[in-house]
Amino acid sequence: MSVQQIDLRSDTFTKPTPAMRQAMCEAEVGDDTVSEDPTVNRLEELCCDLLGKPAAMFSCTGTQSNQTAIWAHCRAGEELLIEQQGHIASYEVGAPAALSGVTVRTVAGNQGMLDLDDLVDSLRPDRQFFPPTRLLCLENTTNIGGGKAYPLDQIERVTNWARENGLKNHLDGARLFNACIAKGYLAKDVARYFDTVSICFSKGLGCPMGSILVGDEQTISRARRARRMFGGGLRQAGIVAAAALYALENHRERLAEDHANAKRLAAIISDAPGLEVNREDVETNILFFQIESDAITASELELRLRKRGVKLYAIGGNRLRAVTHLDVDRSMIETAGRIIVEEMNSAVS
Repeated sequence: MSVQQIDLRSDTFTKPTPAMRQAMCEAEVGDDTVSEDPTVNRLEELCCDLLGKPAAMFSCTGTQSNQTAIWAHCRAGEELLIEQQGHIASYEVGAPAALSGVTVRTVAGNQGMLDLDDLVDSLRPDRQFFPPTRLLCLENTTNIGGGKAYPLDQIERVTNWARENGLKNHLDGARLFNACIAKGYLAKDVARYFDTVSICFSKGLGCPMGSILVGDEQTISRARRARRMFGGGLRQAGIVAAAALYALENHRERLAEDHANAKRLAAIISDAPGLEVNREDVETNILFFQIESDAITASELELRLRKRGVKLYAIGGNRLRAVTHLDVDRSMIETAGRIIVEEMNSAVS
């Protein structure tokens, strides 16, 4: 008998729904490198409307849209500031340095988020010894920070500080719509504080690929040049842009189900011996939990769970991450939680 597979490694493992596949099959296409793909154009117009920005650019990935924004804002020899756990700093393969000649300087925050107290001493003196600081990058929701969503007033404080000190603001909003659901604000309420915003379609929204970058027309024009330079010039991209259009129209509100499932999973495993999970910290679809026992390591638990059909990631020696998404329903969450508890019972008994 085959084992049911419950994949909680990431929301990037979602598969397109049948309706999304149908939208992709029926997409009208053209050459996007000369802005003649009508489906891409519709997607970019919709994103401009949702985020209150005049221009947008469709990209292959969130990393690509982040990196084109960095290239557009900065020059070689300059630096950006980011919270130390931020995706741009930790999971984009050193791309700011490799592609744009930009130094990444990390700042310790709280659960992946920055506030004024974290930034007060982060500005360098205007002297020849130091790279000029040009850009502040925030992440909403935070990834390794635990899926936390910024309060709007905190975003305002931090971005105002950056602007007052001559910096541009970029938002890595890979899961921005998760933040919107969690906090009850609109995407444009957040975007107005940033010069550029990146949103990824291949995570909670369930698309096979794609990201969007929005900003003013001049910055997006520079970003298009960077996209081309980085090998991301697109031709008949309407096939995948159609998936993003479908997701924006049909999958945003359902993100609340993923949040509820993450909270439910936290509730189930909070009773497992040797596990620690702070249920109050679960705000969106990302859940971290700690092993507080010498009986088993995170990687050993990951392997045991995988054999029983539950896939998640060990992050370090005793920390694990689970991410809920549209391919994991409530019954699968109940099953996954039960298996985690059973394996921990077995390990510590």
